[in-house]
Amino acid sequence: MSDSPLPPLLAALAGYLIGSIPFSLLLGRAAGGIDIRQHGSGNVGATNVARLLGWRWGGLALVLDALKGLAAVWLAPRLAFAPSLNVLVLCGLAAILGHMYPCWLGFRGGKGVATSLGVVAMLAPWPALAAVIAFGVCFALTRYVSLGSIVAAVVFAGAHLAMTWPDSFSDRGWSLSAFSVAVPLLVIWRHRSNIQRLMRGEERALTRGPEPPSTPEGPDAEADGAPGS
Repeated sequence: MSDSPLPPLLAALAGYLIGSIPFSLLLGRAAGGIDIRQHGSGNVGATNVARLLGWRWGGLALVLDALKGLAAVWLAPRLAFAPSLNVLVLCGLAAILGHMYPCWLGFRGGKGVATSLGVVAMLAPWPALAAVIAFGVCFALTRYVSLGSIVAAVVFAGAHLAMTWPDSFSDRGWSLSAFSVAVPLLVIWRHRSNIQRLMRGEERALTRGPEPPSTPEGPDAEADGAPGS
């Protein structure tokens, strides 16, 4: 078996390409005949699909985005022949970045929450479960997807480190622990406009039915402006 870095890099590229598939955009066009980047929040994510087309289509977008993360960790590393944990983490990270910064859409994608969920479900299922529960509780209390996503990101990082301490950054587990800190920070960064609106009391809660199509909420809405996956 070769020690060439080429197979892991090819696996990471495959993970990125899997993550970059814009399911939310495709569903918006197929189900509603609209470009979701031009309506609602402008975000290419499941929450914007739910706002515009209803929970059924939003739920489908959420599942498809999560499956991208699962597929990237399960399928793409096979290109590395003997995938190590480091390669699995690399492919998962590449899928998340593919969703957030898809080359097909001018590197302007979604928030990465659902794709991150798919990745961590494969890499760290118990911390992932803790994050899902935290999201569910927060969303049930507030109806804010953005706040639930931020809380879930923090809980995932804390749960992983708590479950693996003091060996979190040992030779065997350092890549997953670094991932468990870096990705939640990245997800929070992608929600920075939401955080500002939450602090101003201007964030929109997610309602049960579809909302009438509207133009994006602000100049930064397409990239970062509203809760989404």
